[in-house]
Amino acid sequence: MAPDPSTLQTLADAVVDLVHHHGRGTDAEVEANVRVSRTRHGLTRFAESFIHQHVGEDTSAVHLTLAVDGRTAGATSTRLDRESLDDLVARTLASAARQPVDPAWPGATPPSQPGGTGRLDEATAWAEPGQRAEQVRRFVDTGGGELKAAGYLDTEADWTAFASTAGQRALGATSRATIDGIHQTPTSAGSGHQTSVRLADLDAEVVGKRAADLARRSADARDLEPGSFEVVLGPEAVATVLTFLGFYGFNAKSHFEGASFAELGAQQLDPAITLLDDPDDPRAVGLPFDAEGTPRTRTTLVDHGVIRALAHDRRTAKRAGAVSTGGAISGGEAFGAFPTNLRLPGGDTPADDLLAEVERGLLVTQFNYVRVLEPKTLLSTGLTRNGTFLIEDGRIVAPIANLRFTDSFLHALSPGQVLGIGDDDRYADGEFGPGMVTCPSLRLRSFAFTGGARG
Repeated sequence: MAPDPSTLQTLADAVVDLVHHHGRGTDAEVEANVRVSRTRHGLTRFAESFIHQHVGEDTSAVHLTLAVDGRTAGATSTRLDRESLDDLVARTLASAARQPVDPAWPGATPPSQPGGTGRLDEATAWAEPGQRAEQVRRFVDTGGGELKAAGYLDTEADWTAFASTAGQRALGATSRATIDGIHQTPTSAGSGHQTSVRLADLDAEVVGKRAADLARRSADARDLEPGSFEVVLGPEAVATVLTFLGFYGFNAKSHFEGASFAELGAQQLDPAITLLDDPDDPRAVGLPFDAEGTPRTRTTLVDHGVIRALAHDRRTAKRAGAVSTGGAISGGEAFGAFPTNLRLPGGDTPADDLLAEVERGLLVTQFNYVRVLEPKTLLSTGLTRNGTFLIEDGRIVAPIANLRFTDSFLHALSPGQVLGIGDDDRYADGEFGPGMVTCPSLRLRSFAFTGGARG
């Protein structure tokens, strides 16, 4: 049955009361942030064009961050009875008291009002395996019987309440549905992806047709000599680039440590690039507040190529004399804040027309197994996947075997590099998972490919 949001808030408030109770017998300053969440997740996997797994999970947990005179400790428990919560608080207090002082601790989260309660679709939250299976069937059927399909469709809902000893209280809920799959020929594969707040918004037939078309056109791909090529990157490839920019470049902690490329106020990217952390996008998946209970706020990270802001949690905001953007993630104290609603707005050019002015270049559908070689420049290496094609005189002329790239993502989007932005912006699946990046296709002046799939 659906959780009563007030019950979650009551539990969070009860944990705060227990912290106050345990702290009364000491002269120490005791502070705490508390999240109580319930997550319902359903997953349907398929391979060889058959469903082979239905799994579901419905988990409730309390997450406690506690400070004793600035000495911090955290703990999580799925046992929510009063006795277990009392024990959780006592054990976490004892652990915090033995820690060194945490100089970055910003104090318990103060009161502020989140901008809404999130986007929850009840039908998605309570979707049954049969509903997911029907969408999978539609994806598989687009292969016409001669292609082999594999992938997954999942649905997830999260209800969360937050409370702090400083008086912050917040309640929110969100849902997400994703289909991600491939069709395969004996020599090739093509992929498709959709993510939405609502399962009903997914069109598995459209996703499957795209994957099947890429697979068929990629059959019997030929090798290509390495070199630098003009490229058209599909949304999945762009999402990977933006994910790494967000994690390494716009992370305020990385910036303080000298590991980020970002220079506030500098024109580091092409004027065509505006990049937002945008929880206000109507398509956005996620809670309206972060792991510290801070409201997520729409933040312009890049404005026409100029670096304008970083993603902050309360720790980095304290150090910078700034305000948290709502970028804290659970367990993220060690590596800092992360923009979880990255959005690169779409352009006016139909995605297919991006190819029209390419004299000789490559269409890259997706990147795979990307690794950063040098964080500050985001020099990275990885492979193309699920559809790479040679473009000549504005037309696709041949499928190309997977290539290895070695290039700087910062350089790839630097001034003069962006030649076109497609109108096909949507949720795309980068390497960190679904529901994080909304972006279109991009046409870039050059991208360096250094070998085939074997090196």
